[in-house]
Amino acid sequence: MKRSEINEIVRQGQSFIESFGFVLPPFAHWSVDEWAARTESCREIFRAGLGWDITDYGLGDYGKTGLFLFTVRNGRQEDLSAGKGMLYAEKIMISKKDQLAPMHYHEAKAEDIINRGGGDLAVKLYHSNDDGELDRERKVTVYTDGVERTFAPGDILRLKPGESVTLLPRVYHAFWGEKDDVLVGEVSTVNDDHVDNYFLNPIGRFPEIEEDELKHRLLVGDYEALQ
Repeated sequence: MKRSEINEIVRQGQSFIESFGFVLPPFAHWSVDEWAARTESCREIFRAGLGWDITDYGLGDYGKTGLFLFTVRNGRQEDLSAGKGMLYAEKIMISKKDQLAPMHYHEAKAEDIINRGGGDLAVKLYHSNDDGELDRERKVTVYTDGVERTFAPGDILRLKPGESVTLLPRVYHAFWGEKDDVLVGEVSTVNDDHVDNYFLNPIGRFPEIEEDELKHRLLVGDYEALQ
C-alpha cells in the first residue's frame, strides 16, 4: 500500500468513527514528532500494539479485501497463561461495504464482534477441522447477545446495528459490510495478530508500505523504528 492511501484511509476512518460518538484515546492524534518526543513513556503502547492498523492483507486492493482497525487496549500473554490479570483486548474497526475480511480463525482468542452502527455486518461461519481446514459437515453454534443460534456450515449471520456475536477459538469467520460501511467493535481475550491469525488461504496480515508521502499518523507497524 502507498503511504498516501493509508493517510487518506486514516483521515476518513477517524471521521467515520467520530460520527458515531466514539472518542479515540489521546495518542490517536499524536503527530510523528510527538511520538518521537514521547518514546520513553510509551513502552506499554508499543508492547500491546495499540493504535492505527490498516491492512490490505498483502493483496493490493484495500477496497476489495482489507480492514481498518484501531486497537484501544490489549492485555498480556503472561497474564493469560497465568489465568489472572489483564486478560482482555478491545478494538474498533471499520468494515466497508462489500470489503472482505478474509476467512480465518484464532487458536487462542475468543471474541465478541459487535455492530456499532452503519450497515449490516455479514459474518460467514464454519468450524475448522483438525487439519485447520473448513469443516463442511459440522454445524456452528454461536451466541448472539446471549441467544444461542445454530448455523449450517458456510451460512451467513447478519448483524444489525447494536447486535453482536461471540466467536470461540477455532471458529472460521469472514465478514464484510452490507448496505453501508459498518463500525465494528471487538472485545476479546488477549490479542496477538502476529501469531494467532490462521487464514484459510496464505496471505499477509500486515501490508508492505511504499513511502510516497510523509506519515499522517503512525501505524502499529511503524513503532519498531522508534524503539
